[in-house]
Amino acid sequence: MKKWPLYMLGCLMLLAGCSAAQSSGGGGDLKEINIGVQQSLSPLLLAKEKGWFEKEFAKEGIKVKWTEFQSGPPQFEGLAAGKLDFSQVGNSPVIAGQAAGIDFKEIGLSQDGLKANGILVKKGSGINDIKDLKGKKVAVAKGSSGFDFLYKVIDKAGLEPTDVNIIQLQPDEAMPAFDSGAIDAWSIWEPFLSLKTIKSDAAILVDGEQIDKYSPGFTLVRSEFAEKYPDEVIRFLKVYDKAVKWHKNHKKEAVEAYAKIKNLDKKVVENVLNNTEPLNEPITDRIIETQQETADFQFKLKAINKEIDVKEVVDNSFIKKALKGGDDK
Repeated sequence: MKKWPLYMLGCLMLLAGCSAAQSSGGGGDLKEINIGVQQSLSPLLLAKEKGWFEKEFAKEGIKVKWTEFQSGPPQFEGLAAGKLDFSQVGNSPVIAGQAAGIDFKEIGLSQDGLKANGILVKKGSGINDIKDLKGKKVAVAKGSSGFDFLYKVIDKAGLEPTDVNIIQLQPDEAMPAFDSGAIDAWSIWEPFLSLKTIKSDAAILVDGEQIDKYSPGFTLVRSEFAEKYPDEVIRFLKVYDKAVKWHKNHKKEAVEAYAKIKNLDKKVVENVLNNTEPLNEPITDRIIETQQETADFQFKLKAINKEIDVKEVVDNSFIKKALKGGDDK
């Protein structure tokens, strides 16, 4: 039998150790994670403010970078370009992203979205029914959950999209247009719904609860990241779960924190939190069915250019592992 020199045996053992570390799914060569966050009042904001992600990932020598977005669709540009690793978006952007061939996975349900979307009008505008939107200027961010909601509302009222003058504006563009009267209505989500109904002369014409339409939100990960660093995906979900539980168990402190972070009136924040419950759960068959109906509807409208099977981007394996060892603090 051939005898190996001691230094060769040492090298082999070192290589074996490196291989085991790489196959374990740990951070290894990972130096930074990139998280996308929207303007909604998500526990992601609480975790960001408290430095919980930074503290947890620092244990592996990993830095955390945050990027804020106006809406969901621009986040998919970040995922596609490898500039984002994690994000949270509504139902419509994930459908558009999947149809466009962007490589990502839905790894958790972040909200059911029953009251998260609505259409705002000015009080006394004469728009009292969905059918009154005919011929009116309605602002919406293209490809957003508000975009999908608007088209479902139009369809439910028996109108055609061409019956409404749809103007594509991001929230920071739509808000001054709505305030000045340049547009007649605005299809938007929280916290803008609460902000405008509490702090100005706006009213909600219709929301998802009234027409029984879910607009769920999802936590996403870039597929390549998940394949290379599965342990860090679980780590991310555990930290987010901590933030969700803190939000639910410390409502008063959460209101104060969100109000400070976003410079919002506490009454507005309280209303938003009453309308939207943050979640960190596996994606259920019911939500998948709702998503498939939305995808089929968008294909019918030619909002997406091909039929898709929404189950293909769902991966509950990470959230199930994360919740097994959740942090209840």
